Amino acid sequence: MGDFEALTALVDGDRSCTHAELGARSERLTAALLELGMQPGDRLAVMLPNSIELFEANRAAARGSFPLVPVNWHLMPDEVAWILADSGAKVLIADPELAAQVEPAAARVPGCRVLWIGPDYEAALAQAPALGEIPAPAVLPTLMLYTSGTTGRPKGVVHEHLRARSGATENVAAYGLGPDDVHLLAAPAYHGAPWSLASAHLVAGASVVIMRRWDTRRWLELVGERGITTTFAVPLHFVRLLDVPAAERAAYDLTTLRLITHGGAPCPIPVKQAMLDWLPRTEITEFYGFTEGGRVARIAAADWRTHPGSAGRPVDGVDVRILGPDDEPLGPGEVGRIAVRPPGGSRFHYHSDAEKTSGAWIGDYCTVGDIGYLSPDGFLYVTDRSQELILRGGVNIYPREIEEVLFAHPAVVDCAVFGVPDEREGEQVHALVEAHSDVTPADLEAHLRERIAGYKVPSVIELTDELPRDAAGKLRKHLLHDRRLI
Repeated sequence: MGDFEALTALVDGDRSCTHAELGARSERLTAALLELGMQPGDRLAVMLPNSIELFEANRAAARGSFPLVPVNWHLMPDEVAWILADSGAKVLIADPELAAQVEPAAARVPGCRVLWIGPDYEAALAQAPALGEIPAPAVLPTLMLYTSGTTGRPKGVVHEHLRARSGATENVAAYGLGPDDVHLLAAPAYHGAPWSLASAHLVAGASVVIMRRWDTRRWLELVGERGITTTFAVPLHFVRLLDVPAAERAAYDLTTLRLITHGGAPCPIPVKQAMLDWLPRTEITEFYGFTEGGRVARIAAADWRTHPGSAGRPVDGVDVRILGPDDEPLGPGEVGRIAVRPPGGSRFHYHSDAEKTSGAWIGDYCTVGDIGYLSPDGFLYVTDRSQELILRGGVNIYPREIEEVLFAHPAVVDCAVFGVPDEREGEQVHALVEAHSDVTPADLEAHLRERIAGYKVPSVIELTDELPRDAAGKLRKHLLHDRRLI
């Protein structure tokens, strides 16, 4: 066994595995999935908390050319069933703790078989035959992330040339990762950024310490206990860390922590400044990107200090334009839609949605409607996210999806869901509802909680006599945002 293979790859509570063990178990899982009838090109769904098995599934998917579909484990049965059916997943690997969500969903998608973590999973690996040669197309997407759409249903984002540009390799070079690094995976790996950064560390021969769920004080303990050198965070994590009294924070050993990468939502300037003041010897690097376009811009701490609030300059190979109302390029300082040309001519499409795909592309540039400008020296400033998008704690929430569920309630006449500023979570979700009976906000909340993930449920549900609509019936959402009701 070589030095690389003998290094610890993953630490998951009291369990761990070397790179060799991770590779061997992943290969057995590939063989087990083939025994279950999967073929190259079939999609493999996973609904798992951060765990060793999640990484095994990723390796097995890559080995067998099974595009991987990570499913957010907060989702409710209807949402899970939609993703399984829309993606055409042949197998779902799931944690038994999520049975209440998975079993009703799987029952509605008979073409998808569930492989439960535990005895069933271990037996499948133990009984798998030796893995032979697998015929595979030259290029297949290895990851299919679902992002909710304004049509009310999640859409799978398929990067057509994902293998041609390895995000993991790019991250290894960008952050100088190596075998001496120990990465703390503290954000849910069903999101692209924490997943890609953790995977990059494995490529570099580093170790990844897994937190199944965020716990502020456990995060502080693990940095010292495990000699953590790198981690990924969203701004809400910063807020929670800074909530710990300074004297208490000072008692934790964070001296090994050389790099924090953060993204997922704009970071308030005072929060970022407080983090830099607290950890002056830690490089705190921010990036801006989105599922469809990948990593767009990056800014190191030194540049941020002279360009506070900026997302940085475009990363290598990426070109950014700011577009006006008629898709014309705008000059420095002019605010418009952010459009991105990915490196190497790579493109994406929305699974089974040609119309939405066409709307996202303007020639070789893609856009999700985010608003911003470029400074004269090339720094990107994101002034507003896409019109419909709510960013709550770094997680994307799309109002239309929540509105569709509200409209399913027999008492609801009209509704609008929108975000309002919140110091801790970036934005909170607010719903304004017209109803024709004595329904209460508590009734509507209960209706929502039975059908959508808890993090999407509005913090405030307000009843109103009439929503502000223009003569054509179009909702005047700017008036809702101006209310600042929370």
